[in-house]
Amino acid sequence: MPLRLEIKRKLSQRSERVKSVDLHPTEPWILASLYSGTVCVWDYQTQVMVKSFEVTELPVRSAKFIARKQWVVTGADDMFIRVYNYNTMDKVKVYEAHTDYIRCVSVHPTLPYILSSSDDMLIKLWDWEKSWYCTQIFEGHSHYVMQVTFNPKDTNTFASVSLDRTVKIWNLGSPDPNFTLDAHLKGVNCVEYFTGGDKPYLITGSDDHTAKVWDYQTKACVQTLEGHTHNVSAACFHPDLPIILTGSEDGTVRIWHSTTYRLENTLNYGLERVWSVAYMKGSRRIAIGYDEGLIMVKIGREEPIASLDNSGKIIWAKHNEIQTVNIKSVGADYEVSDGERLPLAVKELGTFDLYPQSMRHNPHGRFVVVCGDGEYIIYTALAWRNRSFGSALEIVWSTDGEYAARESTSKIKIFNKSFQEKKSIRPTFSAERIFGGTLLAMCSNDFICFYDWAECRLIQRIDVNVKNLYWADSGDLVAIASDSSFYILKYNRDVVSAHLDSGKTVDEEGVDDSFELLYEVSERVRTGLWVGDCFIYNNSSWRLNYCVG
Repeated sequence: MPLRLEIKRKLSQRSERVKSVDLHPTEPWILASLYSGTVCVWDYQTQVMVKSFEVTELPVRSAKFIARKQWVVTGADDMFIRVYNYNTMDKVKVYEAHTDYIRCVSVHPTLPYILSSSDDMLIKLWDWEKSWYCTQIFEGHSHYVMQVTFNPKDTNTFASVSLDRTVKIWNLGSPDPNFTLDAHLKGVNCVEYFTGGDKPYLITGSDDHTAKVWDYQTKACVQTLEGHTHNVSAACFHPDLPIILTGSEDGTVRIWHSTTYRLENTLNYGLERVWSVAYMKGSRRIAIGYDEGLIMVKIGREEPIASLDNSGKIIWAKHNEIQTVNIKSVGADYEVSDGERLPLAVKELGTFDLYPQSMRHNPHGRFVVVCGDGEYIIYTALAWRNRSFGSALEIVWSTDGEYAARESTSKIKIFNKSFQEKKSIRPTFSAERIFGGTLLAMCSNDFICFYDWAECRLIQRIDVNVKNLYWADSGDLVAIASDSSFYILKYNRDVVSAHLDSGKTVDEEGVDDSFELLYEVSERVRTGLWVGDCFIYNNSSWRLNYCVG
């Protein structure tokens, strides 16, 4: 099942050829180093260039932020490393570092170190607290050293890749590599460590048109990613999303699932060859550097997947870790002022094998269903024990604790409270979404059909494009939100019960007078909630409104 990650373009800038990109950890900045010798900083919120450094006449192949010093460090084809203060725009340091083009500069996460790699086949370590002294030289590659990167899980080690087709793993303090992998059939351009979970993985991209995932403990190739039609110039694991990004001179960025290795998506913005991809921990923004400019995209959603039960317990997914917190644990004597964070103790519940895309308590709060990658698992909410599982794009609960699983647009299964399947339905239309509550609702793009949970008989079809559906706790009122307005309807359950109990057949129009329209409000509902018979909602400008009968 696909990850269904939304991808939105957030910035698009034409420029000279971009050889490297980097994201600032706290400012909304992209650092781009250009083949023309300039380095510039773009603000991706205002979409303007905020700083520009004329570095040299020759290509600047690598530039990085050193945010803790407010510096930018650059490596160029004139063999010099230059360091600038990006606030004052002063040069902090300029020195000749190598005897050939500098391909990469890499900054140690905590120590005052910079690694540089060059076409002179050397890697050098520089200590800026020892007035930029070269404290170590790493020899061993027999061709241009294209990239070096520190291991974030063990910052005493780093990896390097070269056109000699190898990956080498080194220790700071030792002149010889720990080991060498004969990685590819042609030169290797890029290397990145896996930063997410515990897996000792790294990824390489090569001129043989493939990217490979390696286990650096067993030294085995875990997976080969095939599909690019030209040299792979950039490859990385996203730190938060379960994806691998690869960029190539074929002009595309491919997005792969980091556990199944299935190709999820291919981005092609028509800016010619891809040279660099940058990401940032805690953000969904990806920067991509091309021959003809710069693109920033946002992948997936920023807000976490969470569910709140009636007693004030929240369960949420942080990637695939499940955490819980009880809002009621804030004592009654604690003064809460508006807009402040609550002092809550977060507890780890467990992990989820898939990448969660939705999560929902059942009405009594005893169970939680988590959906992801086309599968679902129902857990006990307290002990996080697996009670049931199956395949589904989404799961919805009835008010009594039964549930429906939408397996595809043409198949929906209904289960009883003890997780036994009791009915399987194939609707005559394409079911794009389902909603639970008092009735089971299935939506196409143009209408919604309500069914009773017991026998799945059609109660009512309403011609409206439904974005969301909200039932009041009483089960007598329902709000239907479309793109630009919402409707509040009264559900006449007595009329429906009488009709169904009389044994009359239900035709394609459903039961007469099952619903009556009480209000129509021409406002967009972003999120909504019933409190008694008052409907509270956020409108399109994020104002909190309420609607009382």
